[in-house]
Amino acid sequence: METETWMKVGSAILLGMMILFILPRAKTMIKESPKASSDDWRGILLPLVLIVGFVILLIMAV
Repeated sequence: METETWMKVGSAILLGMMILFILPRAKTMIKESPKASSDDWRGILLPLVLIVGFVILLIMAV
């Protein structure tokens, strides 16, 4: 049972270190990314609506 505990602690430490390394780079990427226009939002809305409609269709078929 002790081995499981140490595995969880080790995993938590590695996860924390990963977050510490990724966070500064993610802030930079967000700051330097281009702003979305209304055309970009329309371009993502159609596939999203189709996916939601397909999932609803699958749920109703069951």
